[in-house]
Amino acid sequence: MAEYTLYCFAQSGNAYKAALMLNLCGADWQPRFVDFFNGETRTPAYRELVNEMGEVPVLEQRGRKLTQSGVILDDLACTFGKFGWSNDDERREILRWLLWDNHKLTSYIATLRYFLQFAKDPDPGAVAFLKGRMTGALAILDKHLAVQPFAVGERLTIADLSMCGYLYWPDEFGVSWQDHPHIGAWLERIRSQPGWVHPYTLMPGHPLPTRSGKS
Repeated sequence: MAEYTLYCFAQSGNAYKAALMLNLCGADWQPRFVDFFNGETRTPAYRELVNEMGEVPVLEQRGRKLTQSGVILDDLACTFGKFGWSNDDERREILRWLLWDNHKLTSYIATLRYFLQFAKDPDPGAVAFLKGRMTGALAILDKHLAVQPFAVGERLTIADLSMCGYLYWPDEFGVSWQDHPHIGAWLERIRSQPGWVHPYTLMPGHPLPTRSGKS
């Protein structure tokens, strides 16, 4: 049995953040498929035994369960001594981008992608709002990456692994990286890391068996 078990499914960018970190660190891990589109995360058993928040990812190690991708990334950086910080100022800068990602980048892109790819009859007004928010966030990130190769200076950190979680599906939320060239180049730098695997290959559950799994 692997040391780590990651509760995940292929369409989850938040789960991909944890899965990619595990892979880049060379961890002994295995995925445990979560049948999100058929309601597994909403079941009493999942919320009682796996995650009371009803979400993925969940990282299990020897009976200990961690939830929330940022917490998992932080824990793995400490455990493996990789993609973390070298001093307190750098840790706070990493935390700054992790929080920004969860509040301003992932939150809007993940919701927009869900509406466009999986929801039935999404509200056009909501879609337009989310597209506007996404465009603003991508402009901030593209400008930041114009002057340095990674989120926090010259090397890859968990801030990058958090922010890239949903960005390897640009066609699924209607973006071309030609319009955000510094983000596109940054994603290629991450892609070049030993152990990088696309989320649809790294985690189970793709493709969806039918489109009836929309909710």
